[in-house]
Amino acid sequence: MTEICSVGDLRRVYDQPSDLALRKELGHIDRHAREFIGRSPFVVVSTADADGWPDASPRGDAPGFVAVQDATRLHLPDRPGNNRLDSFQNLVANPRIALLFVVPDRLETLRVNGTARILAAPDLLQQYAVRNQPARAVVEVTARSVYFQCGKAVVRSGLWQKEKWPSLDGLATFAEALADQIEGLEKPAVEAALEKSYRDRLY
Repeated sequence: MTEICSVGDLRRVYDQPSDLALRKELGHIDRHAREFIGRSPFVVVSTADADGWPDASPRGDAPGFVAVQDATRLHLPDRPGNNRLDSFQNLVANPRIALLFVVPDRLETLRVNGTARILAAPDLLQQYAVRNQPARAVVEVTARSVYFQCGKAVVRSGLWQKEKWPSLDGLATFAEALADQIEGLEKPAVEAALEKSYRDRLY
């Protein structure tokens, strides 16, 4: 077999999941998940468009920026970005969403899968204001599947072990890459624009 094309093919290669792997999945946000989310400054948001084409986008802010509302709902406030709106356009067409929460120096991560809607009530946006700047929108996620992911990927990657980080020598900066990729852009102009954005447009 040179290509896996069916569930049967998969199970000829992989064992069945353990009882623990199956039973750890919850249909609600329990106190352990709530506490983990409350310490997370970074989450990867996965969505897909109406045709199923996927997208994964990082979101980050002070720990606890994602607010758990109750046993099934959480709020993810949106901050200034590039206005491509890839995730939001996907959610308008397809409300399914997956979140991967990360806590620095913790090997395990937390997965929350469910459905989402985009809220824009002024009082709600103001509730999530930072530096007197209201959120641009709030994604309300209703969880259907909540479970912790073991830390093997983080252990293998050495993510929190600086001595295992790869050298950045020879790796283009973001500005250098954009200047190479987009005709007519010059590196100094891109660097200046990025510096201003990081300084003045976080909120």
